[in-house]
Amino acid sequence: MGKLTVGWIGMGRMGYPMAERLVKAGYSLKVWNRTKSKAEPLAEKGATLVDSPADLAGVDVLCTMVSTGKDVEALYFGERGVLTGDKTPGIFIDFSSIGVDHSAQLREQLSARGAQFLCSPVSGNGKCVKAGKLSSVVSGPQEVYDSVKPIIEAIAVNGVSYVGDGELARFCKIAHNVMLGVVTQNLAEITILAEKAGVSRYAFLDFMNNSVMGSIFTRYKTNALVNLDWTTTFTPALLRKDIDLGLAAGRDLNVAMPVTAATREALQAHFGAASLQEDPEAYLEKDFAAMIETVGLASGLTLESEAKPYATGLEVPGV
Repeated sequence: MGKLTVGWIGMGRMGYPMAERLVKAGYSLKVWNRTKSKAEPLAEKGATLVDSPADLAGVDVLCTMVSTGKDVEALYFGERGVLTGDKTPGIFIDFSSIGVDHSAQLREQLSARGAQFLCSPVSGNGKCVKAGKLSSVVSGPQEVYDSVKPIIEAIAVNGVSYVGDGELARFCKIAHNVMLGVVTQNLAEITILAEKAGVSRYAFLDFMNNSVMGSIFTRYKTNALVNLDWTTTFTPALLRKDIDLGLAAGRDLNVAMPVTAATREALQAHFGAASLQEDPEAYLEKDFAAMIETVGLASGLTLESEAKPYATGLEVPGV
């Protein structure tokens, strides 16, 4: 049997390089994106562009990588959505980070149309995708996962973890992004602490990266924190959404999350501090790691770039 035909929706910072990996892996890929120009470079590499989500109804597997559950729902069931015609893809894989309840609702709606649904949220940013460092956590029917595992593995080269049926992968990704917020806030705090004591951010973070506390994440964020490079990988608004999902899950499951709650308030302070910027809205579209500037401000520091590049570990030769 030949490779499954795949439809893809979402050409953002994550979606484009993820879809590009499928093209490079030899999949017949059909792509729709609201802003067609973002998908056109992928067409030059072998993908086929379509005019609406409805044009993807005939594929074997439909993949989505978008911002919210409402976006996913609209793409499936909204005007000219994938499911507005007579045909239905047999399997839907959603790589987005959305809430558990919304995911369960989508699963039920898709089941009524005879389609299977896999949750496959990912860990990493666009640079991780290109460097082969992206990972994914998957839930849904085991036999469905087994049938499309090569597709997911072509994208999440660093590892794919199947955790069971239903929406379990959503809980895992929510927990992951809660940790992302907590770690980033703490990393900002201790980096400012070291700087106020007289240690450069470069020297302190280099030590941390080489210690048992270092990670892929701390290393690739170091360049941003040292040189105040807020090229967006993930926005403060998206992080706030995911922390709120985590706190809601904690309430539902009776899990106390005081550190997460404190991080949520610290993140909210960043939204307040943005009002001091010349263009607050544009500032909040920058990377969430800019939270360190808010920590610095509260500590009496106005940060300046150290103008000292730091290897992220995600460099790809020729890219």
